[in-house]
Amino acid sequence: MELAEGYRLEGISPKAYEHPADRAATAALSAIPHLDTVVRKLIELGYERALRQSLLGASVRLGDAQLPEMWNAHLRAYKTLDIESVPDLYLTTAPYPNAMTVGSGKPLVVLQSPLVGLLDEAGHASVLAHEAGHVLSDHVLYRTALLILLRIGGAARLPVGLMPMRAALLEWHRASELSCDRAAALVTRDPIAMCRTLMVLAGGAAAERLDLDAFMLQATEYREKGSLLERLTRLSIDLNLTHGMPVRRVHELMAWVKGGDYDRIVGGQYQRRDEPIDARYEAGEAAAHYGERFAGFFKDAGESAQQAMDQLSDWLKKRSDGDGEEEE
Repeated sequence: MELAEGYRLEGISPKAYEHPADRAATAALSAIPHLDTVVRKLIELGYERALRQSLLGASVRLGDAQLPEMWNAHLRAYKTLDIESVPDLYLTTAPYPNAMTVGSGKPLVVLQSPLVGLLDEAGHASVLAHEAGHVLSDHVLYRTALLILLRIGGAARLPVGLMPMRAALLEWHRASELSCDRAAALVTRDPIAMCRTLMVLAGGAAAERLDLDAFMLQATEYREKGSLLERLTRLSIDLNLTHGMPVRRVHELMAWVKGGDYDRIVGGQYQRRDEPIDARYEAGEAAAHYGERFAGFFKDAGESAQQAMDQLSDWLKKRSDGDGEEEE
């Protein structure tokens, strides 16, 4: 897939394409007392360093001599989004296709090997552009903290009082994915490629063996049909996922495209990073919704945000004073 020569979204702000759920969830997450302090404590205690070393030690760094076509697609994504610093790109073996961007100070992008064989060139470009969207949106700190929590404290090991923090980060992470699907569509100038990528990742079969039109109809039915019980069941399933359901993501992406914002941005009309942010844009009913939802996580666990953060601090200190064994 070839991008038009010179196509660059100069100075684009992530606010230009940010999904309302991402904006609201981020605002609500940042309002949780002491959350940023504890997240940074995770980094200080060396858990990010251990995570980074485990990835670097069992992965292949891509570049001009290693899968150069993947490296070039990676470079194009950052050039198109006008991001000066390009993270290192790694390929690692894994049982399922996925990609992630981690690292609070110096991000790196990791592709899991099944993804490379399963997707075509357009799919690779879409995934890499999606990850670049996370960098531009400054999602990496919270994403790294969530990954660390999932690795060093699975659901069975994490203290009950800390489950609300995990739930809030998961909820935020699912919302952030919706913004980065939009970033991928903008970089590749092919929203359908992103939809096809989500279909392939959901079905585990090459795109030529699947019908995209049928999958997109399925996305509409998933969002619009079903009894109240079925919709509640979908919600309960979502709560334990790091990524939103692919059919929902397709529905959300295409609704945005049909609304006209995609064409407007590709045409050069979008908010720049050097432009002031409208405070009212950051507020609103959606932010209030997520604020209440995140508070509800703590209420359901019988903990306040302050108590949960204190418990997390104590737990981290005990782990750092112990043998430091990491769990996968």
